[in-house]
Amino acid sequence: MRRRLDTGKRLVIASHNAGKVREIAALLAPYRIAVIDATTVGLPEPEETGDSFVANAELKSRAGAGQLAAESDDIVLADDSGLAVTALDGAPGIYSARWAGPERDFGKAMALVQEKLADTADRRACFVSVLSLAWPDGQVQNYEGTVAGYLTWPPRGDRGFGYDPMFVPDGYEITFGEMDPDEKHRISHRAVAFGKMIADCLATNDDDPSDDDRGDDSPGA
Repeated sequence: MRRRLDTGKRLVIASHNAGKVREIAALLAPYRIAVIDATTVGLPEPEETGDSFVANAELKSRAGAGQLAAESDDIVLADDSGLAVTALDGAPGIYSARWAGPERDFGKAMALVQEKLADTADRRACFVSVLSLAWPDGQVQNYEGTVAGYLTWPPRGDRGFGYDPMFVPDGYEITFGEMDPDEKHRISHRAVAFGKMIADCLATNDDDPSDDDRGDDSPGA
């Protein structure tokens, strides 16, 4: 049974990454969904023990929804995302944030990627994002998006966050770090996952808000 979001609902973003929260809030802005960050409601950052982006995103959304269920009917949205480099067998992958260390130094993380690639000719990579929606009763819906491209060195641009300054998406000659935020929001891995989520479960003005059932296929799950 699929479930949708109704405009006017509060959506808690289970992330302590300010860049992610800003991007998700910007994507949700046209839909009149009230976005609350994890810090505001006191959600801790659970240990990511999953072995995939889907597992970690769901772990975070379930943990947040479980904690808030006794206090509110807020829905929790969690994201797990990262950079998968072809020549590194998909690394850093689910460990993308951990490559930046406890201080979240992505300059260091990008340098580590470049060090491991060394003179490797294959610079292909993709960003992956999984969005996980969790309701207070435990229902979860997951959506996955990817954007392919290649890595450049040295990094270019001071926009975006994370590995953005070294990633050039297919069809472009500039990095995510150089790209206008509105353009990045249109094509990014998170935007692709978000588009699937909106198509699947965001109510429209013509929908009957009492009808909570959708189809039983989950895109990107």
